[in-house]
Amino acid sequence: MSDEGLVEAARLAGVPDQFQRLWTPHRMAYIQAGPQPLRDACPFCAAPEKSDEDGLIVHRGRSAYVLLNLFPYNSGHLLVCPYRHIGQYDEASAEEVAEIGALTQTGMRVLREVSRCDGFNIGMNQGAVAGAGVDEHLHQHIVPRWSADANFFPIIARTKALPQLLGEVRRAVAEAWPTV
Repeated sequence: MSDEGLVEAARLAGVPDQFQRLWTPHRMAYIQAGPQPLRDACPFCAAPEKSDEDGLIVHRGRSAYVLLNLFPYNSGHLLVCPYRHIGQYDEASAEEVAEIGALTQTGMRVLREVSRCDGFNIGMNQGAVAGAGVDEHLHQHIVPRWSADANFFPIIARTKALPQLLGEVRRAVAEAWPTV
C-alpha cells in the first residue's frame, strides 16, 4: 500500500478527530423500545425476586434495596428502590424515606471507594412527563461522575464512557458494601 492510501484511510469514519465518541451500545435496546416499556411487569418489583446477580442487586435493606441501572448513564449508575410498588415520593412511608436516604449515602461512599468518582448526580424523576422511564415505581438515581466523564452532552464534551461490564461493577459494589 502506498503512503497515499494511508492518508486516504485517515478520512474514513472511526478515525480519531476532534470529537471522542461515546459508544454505549447497551442503551440501544432502551432507545429502540421508544415509548413502549421493555417489560410486561414492573422491573423494580421483579428484581428482588431474582438472585442478586440476575437482578443486578448490590444490597437488600428492610424496606428498600439498591441495584445497578440496566441502562446506565455512567458505570456504577445505581438505583435505590422501595420494595413497595409506589410511584411518587410523597407516597413513601417515613421508614422508606429514611432507608432510601441512608442507602443513597452508603451508595455514594461505596462508589467513591470502588470507582474513585469525583461527584454525583442524585435525583428522582417523578412521572413520565418528568422523564421517569419507570414512572410507576419510585426509584432514586445515583450517577457517579468524574471530572472529564460523559456528561449529558457527550459529543459536545468530547468524552468517553467507562468500559466496565455490569456484572463486574455489580460484584465490586456489592463486595465493598458494608455489612451491618
